[in-house]
Amino acid sequence: MAKKCDLCKRSATKGASRSHSKIKTLKRQGINLQTKVIDGDKFKICTTCLRTMDKPVRVKAKKRKPAAVKKAEKKVATKK
Repeated sequence: MAKKCDLCKRSATKGASRSHSKIKTLKRQGINLQTKVIDGDKFKICTTCLRTMDKPVRVKAKKRKPAAVKKAEKKVATKK
């Protein structure tokens, strides 16, 4: 199984770590792959693609007023 993003086809890159004496040692820098199930199919998706995917629309909850504000509004309403 390839370590490649199924959406953007991005794969690992080469990097070099350098010692104090400047000796270059090549290393492989893998990408951050996450396995996600989308519409019943499993995909390996990199985190950059995950961030840019369309997110489901969330319904915002109504903000509740603190109890102190509710009591103050009741007092004002009863005085009138």
